[in-house]
Amino acid sequence: MIHRMKIRPHERGLLFREGEPIAVLQPGVHWYFDPFLKLRLQIVSPRDPWLVHKDLELIVKSGILGNEAVVLDLRDDERALVWIDKRFNGIVANGLYALWTTEHEVRVEIVDARPMQLVHADLPVIVRSDRAGAMLEVLNVEPGHAGLWFRDGAYQATLAPGMYAFWKNVGKLKLYDVDLKELVLDISGQDIMTADKVTLRLNALVTYRITDALRSVLEVDGAGQALYRAMQLALREAVGARELDALLVSKEALARELAEMIAPRAAELGITVVTPVSGTSSSRVT
Repeated sequence: MIHRMKIRPHERGLLFREGEPIAVLQPGVHWYFDPFLKLRLQIVSPRDPWLVHKDLELIVKSGILGNEAVVLDLRDDERALVWIDKRFNGIVANGLYALWTTEHEVRVEIVDARPMQLVHADLPVIVRSDRAGAMLEVLNVEPGHAGLWFRDGAYQATLAPGMYAFWKNVGKLKLYDVDLKELVLDISGQDIMTADKVTLRLNALVTYRITDALRSVLEVDGAGQALYRAMQLALREAVGARELDALLVSKEALARELAEMIAPRAAELGITVVTPVSGTSSSRVT
């Protein structure tokens, strides 16, 4: 009828009566009068900061945790960043959580996920945590690149070089990493017939740079490939209008004409041609 309950150091006892939590027992010996055997004791260790229990909601609502634990009750649009003993421990999504504060220093930061982008001074540490991959989409924009961020199909911002993180499952997220450095487009092995019915194999090089990152992703899926196709068509049109002898005599004129022909399409793609079409060569195909 009288029950002796011993709680060792670094332990707590969760005491239930008929399934309802009634107390958190501190280390020491406790005596309870229980003639009808309605009490149930469960020993837990606050050395593990996270209190994981099937009746966590009942325990939290009972208020028995007092100031020995931090309780998180996160809405659908909230996330929590958790530090334990001054080290980042992890990210938690919506739901109910409790962390013991008796054995560890616990700090929690509640974040509104609705803006989607997570801006934080400790972002490099946060994105390296275990659950970051499930919670965050990370974009590293290298020097010489630009990042583009779209939410629900709408353009949001152009991102300078740096690290960026965005909450998943908040909206439809689309990120682009656009290379702004000079690139070389090699159009090789093009078999084209001249005006006098001679088939030539032509090669051309175009040096270009994306100067309007937003236009380059809005216009097509792959601005470089679209420029390649435009160059192929321009080659066929320009070479097909010339006879072989004229083509061999005026390669520089052909290069200038090709550059002029692809300039409008390049502008539509957010591309600037840095040097005119060069390296054009020809040979008879037998």
